[in-house]
Amino acid sequence: MEISAAGRLEVRITPADVGKRVSVRSLTGEADRGEKFTDTVGVLTSWDNGVLRITRKNGESVLVAESALVAGKTVPAAPARRRGPVAAYQELARVAARAWQPVESERLGEWELRAAAGEEPGACPPGTAAGRRAGFTRRANSVLPLGDPGMPLDEALTAVCRWYAARGLPAYVQTATGAEGTQELLCAELERRGWVREVTAELWVGPLAPVADLGAEPSGVVLSREADEAWLARYRRKGVSEVALRVLGSGPSVWFATVPGEEAPAAIGRCVVDGRWAGFAAVEVDPALRRRGLATAVMAALARRALDEGASAAWLQVEEENAAARELYGGMGFAAHHAYHHYRAPESSAPTGGGTP
Repeated sequence: MEISAAGRLEVRITPADVGKRVSVRSLTGEADRGEKFTDTVGVLTSWDNGVLRITRKNGESVLVAESALVAGKTVPAAPARRRGPVAAYQELARVAARAWQPVESERLGEWELRAAAGEEPGACPPGTAAGRRAGFTRRANSVLPLGDPGMPLDEALTAVCRWYAARGLPAYVQTATGAEGTQELLCAELERRGWVREVTAELWVGPLAPVADLGAEPSGVVLSREADEAWLARYRRKGVSEVALRVLGSGPSVWFATVPGEEAPAAIGRCVVDGRWAGFAAVEVDPALRRRGLATAVMAALARRALDEGASAAWLQVEEENAAARELYGGMGFAAHHAYHHYRAPESSAPTGGGTP
């Protein structure tokens, strides 16, 4: 915290610092219980009517009364990474988008509207609008807003809702928080307009070579350019449609890994090689065969192939509640780069429902 020459804490932020990363200390608790303080670090996304809104790295918004401020200062946009590959948010966002491409897309200024509409059995209750037609994953059915839409925000969001409604899809905007160049301000504006944050996950990055060294060859992993029936039998999204197959097969250089099993594969995985990056996804293991190193073997085999194609860095996406995956990937040298979120339009603006993350 900022301390004056007299040794007192000071508030050195003002409403002019909206959009900057800040660290604040504020008073909390009842007066009769003694003074208690809490510290909050994040992007200052608004300062209105005596209330500060600070968006943390995970996308959570914290409201702090101006009258409760004890100290505050601006801090560097993001701490420097001490290990692993260095990358800007926009580079990673574009790499991740190329690894999971929609069937249809359209530009709105610097925003990309993406759709992969198709039936996704079991995603929503039958008979509902969302159950009749849902997109295959929110990543392929959401706006990627990397810049200016070329019009005022309210007009842009109206255009977004119309575009998705015309395709029988709910309107989603994918945003990110927690790194330099991410979209905390847009998140706050969406929340102010009633958009609902439904899903939060993290994108992790790490060096590729150590992953390749984890599995000894031969590991029993079979690599293929296509997701065959055996691979799809293990894939957790059952009832995969033609649209889903197109999304799964999209990307600059796509590889599917399979560890053969008795009835269905013991384990599977997917990797997309794109320049220096290798993106891992769909790493799944037969529940009866977990903790036997199969996920590691799959990723190691895919990493070796990616190294052969010139990649040197790796990325993957992890859901917040997937503790097992976070432990596995952390042990491989991966670490969180930023969080990403999907905001759904208010029910008054767009159909409800949607696919999985």
